[in-house]
Amino acid sequence: MLAVLTAALLATLTLTTLTLATLTLGAPPAVAAPGLCVGPVCGDQFSRPAAYPWQLRLRLQDQLGHRERLVVDCRDGSISPLAGPVERGYAAAVGRKACRMAPLTPP
Repeated sequence: MLAVLTAALLATLTLTTLTLATLTLGAPPAVAAPGLCVGPVCGDQFSRPAAYPWQLRLRLQDQLGHRERLVVDCRDGSISPLAGPVERGYAAAVGRKACRMAPLTPP
């Protein structure tokens, strides 16, 4: 029961709140990069190329230490590359959340 509750909390909390919840629930602390987190995957170093303003580039890291760079098409939420060391469900969720937080502004 506690493990299910912990998993549900970790999927919705940010990194700052994640640290507090980990200490409160008595689980071992999570090791992840600072930035925008969804579950065990965190993204940072966000950038938007001037030539393709609908794209968002970011760096991902999971709790196992896997790292990679990712490109998200904010028009439809697709990610590139489609395969990599970081779990794709969480990677796509981080990308979509980053696109929602940094919406395109019309020229």
